[in-house]
Amino acid sequence: MPHDYATDDEAQRWHYRPPQPVRLNPLFEWPSKPRAILQWYRGAWLMLTALTVPFLIAVLIYVMVLPPLADMAQFHWSWVLTVWLMNVIPQTVVAGGLHWWLYMRKGQGMRKKFDKRDLTRKNGTFTFNNQVLDNIWWTLGSAMTVATVYQCIIFWVMANGWVPTLSFAQAPVLFVLWLALIPMWSGLHFYWVHRLEHHPKLYKHVHAVHHRNVNVGPWSGISNHWYENSLYFTTYFIHLIIPSGPLHLLFHSYFQQISPVFSHCGFEKLIAKDAEVAKSGDFFHQLHHRYFECNYGTSEIPFDKWFGTFHDGSAEGTRRTRAHKKQMYTR
Repeated sequence: MPHDYATDDEAQRWHYRPPQPVRLNPLFEWPSKPRAILQWYRGAWLMLTALTVPFLIAVLIYVMVLPPLADMAQFHWSWVLTVWLMNVIPQTVVAGGLHWWLYMRKGQGMRKKFDKRDLTRKNGTFTFNNQVLDNIWWTLGSAMTVATVYQCIIFWVMANGWVPTLSFAQAPVLFVLWLALIPMWSGLHFYWVHRLEHHPKLYKHVHAVHHRNVNVGPWSGISNHWYENSLYFTTYFIHLIIPSGPLHLLFHSYFQQISPVFSHCGFEKLIAKDAEVAKSGDFFHQLHHRYFECNYGTSEIPFDKWFGTFHDGSAEGTRRTRAHKKQMYTR
């Protein structure tokens, strides 16, 4: 790691770059660092983050909206519509709210904004010649449709007793443990699906829709081609293998659908009245959108470090990524 991180060439390429190199989950470091691990998970679970917001939404929907599992044993338009609305409304509120605060009202100006540029308008690369409208179309049209279909299938299978389910009353420790492990499973699944989507043929015809967003915004998170979403949301089918309950599927759903809104919002922190109220953007993934062939996974499991595609935000990281990309395209 270069000793001059604070002033290296990479710093000049961003409006704001975090003062320290990108950190990865210390759980996988050796020798073990218990204090660092505790701080990592305390920061993830005890603050407003891209993990806790989906969890709170899942609990709220589970208690107040989700139909009884028994009602889902037969397909009926009423509960299917409810599941679709359970996807569309929170997605719209969170993505739309963040977009309004950060890009329309400009509630915190440029503070903590990674990229100097604004979101794109009058650009033929995007559907409707507009980045935001393009992202809204692919999010609400493509992503919410595929997610709803997969979720309804899983609820239906659970309701018919064709797979073992898990309730808090049955096994409280296992119930909570599986909830806690869902983000890790999501990261594992995402890494390998994402690497597949960077195969030249899939990238050109499928994943390029998402990568139109070099400079990302809240609606960019799951603005994906239909085929990409059909792969991305297969992560939910783990609940047909590992005993789960409806709350597990709901938390998994909102984590998969809403956490990318935060990681793509383009700002590291949300600020109100000069106070940092929540961690939002993810510089780890922001680097992927600028340099493409790095940081394919998440910071939760260090696959990129293990497989040589990790960019830590430094000028040396950019040099390594460019060398890796050149090697990929000259094979």
